Amino acid sequence: MPKEPAKAISTKLAPTPVGPYNQAVLAGEWLYCSGQIALNPDNGLMVGRGNVEEETRQVLSNLKAVLNAAGANTSQVVRTTIYLVDLKDFSKVNAIYAETFRDGISPARACVEVAALPKDGRVEIDCVAWLG
Repeated sequence: MPKEPAKAISTKLAPTPVGPYNQAVLAGEWLYCSGQIALNPDNGLMVGRGNVEEETRQVLSNLKAVLNAAGANTSQVVRTTIYLVDLKDFSKVNAIYAETFRDGISPARACVEVAALPKDGRVEIDCVAWLG
């Protein structure tokens, strides 16, 4: 039986990509979600004005919209990466993250400090989900 090709996942409930990539790619039963920053999908503007809690809530809302567009939810996420401009924001981001990933097994995760993020964001999160 021939393998199914990878499929791009897209939703208007998450921001349009700002470069040559997809919001997510479904490859077999694996969903690879691109990193989300705190862009409002309705107007493309950053949310939070540097408030990391507001940014994190928008980032996770965007990520959930992409997961939902693929027929998935946060309980199917197996891996995340969090990118922070300042690791001092870790506890604030972690508290909101814990609210989102409270159902099922918590995903494996990495968190790294970066020099900068697109649109001067303070937080970006990507993930991998298993849809099997």
